[in-house]
Amino acid sequence: MNRCTTLVLLGLAMVLHAPVLAQEKRAADDGTMRYNPGYKVEIAWNRYYDFEQIEDLLRQMAAAHPRYVTLQSLGKSLQGRDVWMAIVNNPDTGAHDEKPAMYIDGNIHGNEVQAAEVVLYSMWMLLESQGKNARLTELLENVSFYFAPVTNPDGRAWWFAQPNTPNSSRHNLRPVDNDNDGLIDEDGYNDLDGDGSITQMWRQRDGGGWRRDPDNPRRFFRVGPTQASDWEYLGMEGLDNDGDGRVNEDGPFADDMNRNWPGDWQPNYAQFGAGPYPFSAPETHGIGRFVLAHPNIAATQSYHNAGGMILRGPGDESRGTFYDRSDSRVYDAIAGAGVQMLPYYRDWVIWKDLYRVHGGQVNWFAETMGVVSFTNELWINAKRFQGAPASETEEQQWLWRDHVVFGAEFTEYTEFDHPDYGKVLIGGPNRWSSRVTPPFLLEEEAHRNFAFTMFHARQMPLLRFGAVEIKERSPGLWQVDVAVRNERHIPTRLSSARRNNVGTNDLLHFESASVSMVAAGRLGSFDDMQMNEARFEPHRIQLPGGIGGMGQEMFRYLVRGKAGDTFTLRYQAEKARDIERTFALEPTSEPSPAPMGP
Repeated sequence: MNRCTTLVLLGLAMVLHAPVLAQEKRAADDGTMRYNPGYKVEIAWNRYYDFEQIEDLLRQMAAAHPRYVTLQSLGKSLQGRDVWMAIVNNPDTGAHDEKPAMYIDGNIHGNEVQAAEVVLYSMWMLLESQGKNARLTELLENVSFYFAPVTNPDGRAWWFAQPNTPNSSRHNLRPVDNDNDGLIDEDGYNDLDGDGSITQMWRQRDGGGWRRDPDNPRRFFRVGPTQASDWEYLGMEGLDNDGDGRVNEDGPFADDMNRNWPGDWQPNYAQFGAGPYPFSAPETHGIGRFVLAHPNIAATQSYHNAGGMILRGPGDESRGTFYDRSDSRVYDAIAGAGVQMLPYYRDWVIWKDLYRVHGGQVNWFAETMGVVSFTNELWINAKRFQGAPASETEEQQWLWRDHVVFGAEFTEYTEFDHPDYGKVLIGGPNRWSSRVTPPFLLEEEAHRNFAFTMFHARQMPLLRFGAVEIKERSPGLWQVDVAVRNERHIPTRLSSARRNNVGTNDLLHFESASVSMVAAGRLGSFDDMQMNEARFEPHRIQLPGGIGGMGQEMFRYLVRGKAGDTFTLRYQAEKARDIERTFALEPTSEPSPAPMGP
């Protein structure tokens, strides 16, 4: 290599490394190097946080962004923990309840822990992007957000502090007699091997129906009734604390709070975990009160685990008619983008593709309250080996356990002298093994779901005045034709809200001190010779169906006044920002303005 080439390459290397060198010079005062020193709150997204740590992170973000964040408690859990709500809004562009708002929550099931991290990440990224990212800055100027990271704080606290399976603690911790023996919570989980998880118990027994793989002793496989077998599966690790012959059947778990909402609620015998009555849990009751007090909520997103799904209602086939064609188009447009943003995720209808749900949260929001609502089931095993089929082979499962997560999701079998069963083996897949996003993939999972949720938020109604035509039909008599457009996918009022008589009709107000009203009504086209007259309140045209997604409504006013007189039109909608414009009586023909970006 000649000297000239060497100098060119050296210069290029210095240019490429200049940002890194400059960044290193901006080291924090404590001497640590930051990958991005611009963040006001530094949070690691490759780990999980217990409930108290999440409370602290919420307070840190509120302190770092006081203009944008208001923290409030929606009430106390059964064990006295706060159900936190973070109201995120740009006050320079109006109060949060004067804008369309998106409600975002997670962790209603205590074991679905990554849901809280995804909600927290969404709030953090939105705040840290203000003034740095034009699209997210503009989004927060037009809409507001209500973030509730942990809606089952007791369940989350239990999951971190106590031994659990992958599926516990899903419920709230209301004391209840699960096994109907007159005692309460007397036979809960026992972590006999001390690994922090409730795994499996096995014992040697001829004819037990299972055999142990001699090449991989961690693997047991079932055999047929006529085949030799020497191991028996005893179920979950634990003891029979109450002497009724069963293990772990009466722990501190009661209601599934995702079955405790008023929409199509069914009692416990029809829908297990429903609770005594809708909103009986203080956590759901607090959220319900907040939602009912904020009719500006136009979209909701709830996070659960697992399976890689973008779920929409209805929750039961009997409520299938609640999603008519116009509402379904909205869901199709948003979920269609989501399946592209979220690899391996599927767009599913709850009752048809998963299972039937009565009293579900997303169903109350969507089918009762008329709010566009999704539930994302976070994490799918197909992401373990990018490009692999969704259904893993057993060989791939062991490759993952041994060589990707280095045994973190599997407890090796150890012997234990059980008081009822004698010598047993305890071990197997632990609580991290099947539902929780691996920490090293958590940030990607959080960011992709954040991106989908922000796309959803961006589809909330955005109103503008469209084309305008003003003509003097005869001396002093004027015809005013005006259009109002919705430049986003979500209507100002969904069909389900109108059908359920939830919320108020949209209104178009006419106000003037000098121009008098003769008649007013709605048009199908500016070329129409007739209009659908608003006979009783021409100054206040009601629109029960609002303005559809990516649509417009056209109106005609016949008024009396002289040239130059002015009047004001104000369009009012619960789930959109009000718009207002003052017009003068003078011949005008304005085309519709160019639409804003999707």
